Amino acid sequence: MPVWAAIDAYPFPNKELEQRYDDLIAELRCPQCLNTNLAGSDAMIAQDLRRETHRMLLEGYSDDEILTFMHERYGDFILYDPRVSVGTSVLWFGPIALFVVAVLVLVRIVRRDQVAPSVSEDDGARIDRLLEESDRS
Repeated sequence: MPVWAAIDAYPFPNKELEQRYDDLIAELRCPQCLNTNLAGSDAMIAQDLRRETHRMLLEGYSDDEILTFMHERYGDFILYDPRVSVGTSVLWFGPIALFVVAVLVLVRIVRRDQVAPSVSEDDGARIDRLLEESDRS
């Protein structure tokens, strides 16, 4: 972070609130920046969200309430560790399911190629007769 960057110095009544604040702004992603949390972003929106987080902590909101508020307002993007929902479960478990399906299809193809084709009785008798003739000659 450049030396000239503005530093948010918010007063806290105790160290516990200050630690919760530090944890929250490290856990929340800046909506404007790519892969930067609120603690490391100089964007105006990050400053606003740090101020909002500070206000909510002083008003007695729990960490979960603050995270829920931010999630409802900014969506899954703001959370580095998004909550499991139908949409995110597809992202988490979809590749695993596709891998399992691919393995099953591959096993089926390999087994199908290994199975000897069945021979009818007439064809079997004909093969036996031809083998006997070839043995005699």
